[in-house]
Amino acid sequence: MRYLVRDRLLGFGDDYWIEDEHGERAFLVDGKAMRLRDTFELKDPEGRVLIDIREKMLALRDTLLIEREGEALASIRRKRLSLLRNHYRVILVDGTELDVSGKILDREFAIEYDGELLAVISRRWLHLRDTYGVDVVREDADPALLIAVAVCVIHLAEREGEED
Repeated sequence: MRYLVRDRLLGFGDDYWIEDEHGERAFLVDGKAMRLRDTFELKDPEGRVLIDIREKMLALRDTLLIEREGEALASIRRKRLSLLRNHYRVILVDGTELDVSGKILDREFAIEYDGELLAVISRRWLHLRDTYGVDVVREDADPALLIAVAVCVIHLAEREGEED
C-alpha cells in the first residue's frame, strides 16, 4: 500500500490528511501548536490517536520518541558508528531494531528489519512537488508506525543539516 505524505510534516499547528494510493483519507496529522518541543499525533479517519511523536528532552543526541496509547513504542536517532551518513536506527521497546538508510533529504530511502525491506520512501513515483510516497512493502507491517518513522528520520536529518 502506498501513502502520500506532504513534506514538512512536523510543522507546528498543521493539520492535514495523508491519503492512500486510491485518494482515500488514511491518516490525519494533528500538529500541536504552542508546545516547547516538536510533537504531533497521527490519527485514523475516525479521529482515534494511533501514534504520538515527541522530541526527547535532555538527550545527548537528537532523539524522537514514538508512543502508542501513552506507552513508548520506539526511539529514533542517527546511527553513531556508521560509514553511511544517512543511516538511522529505530529501536522498538521489545528490542527489535529497524535500519533506515538512503538519501534522506532527497526522500529516497528504505526502512528494513534484519535485511528485509519493510517500506520504501520516494518522490520518484509522484509529480506533486511537496509530497513523497511511503510504499509499505509487507502486508503485515504497521503503516502508521512506518509513516511515523519516515517523518521522524526526515525531521532529524533536516535538523542535523545533512547534505548528500
